[in-house]
Amino acid sequence: MEFDIRVQPKAGRNSVEVNGDKVTAQVTAAPEGGKANDAVVALLAKRLKVAKGRVYIVRGHKTRDKRLCIEDMTADEVFARLSESK
Repeated sequence: MEFDIRVQPKAGRNSVEVNGDKVTAQVTAAPEGGKANDAVVALLAKRLKVAKGRVYIVRGHKTRDKRLCIEDMTADEVFARLSESK
């Protein structure tokens, strides 16, 4: 399942927000050397309760707007888990 996400690096805390079909992630990592991308993958894997290897960036490695792929999950499952309280 692929979806778009907006990433805010160098945030005060790591978090994921879902507003309708829009997903926004804030990560404390700086956008240097792929650290923020790695942080987004780790954060989403943790929130979705899947292995980090099942979450990867398809497009947008150098921009805030990214397309992510979550293997073996439906859109309903992804948005339900992301919408759950932390």
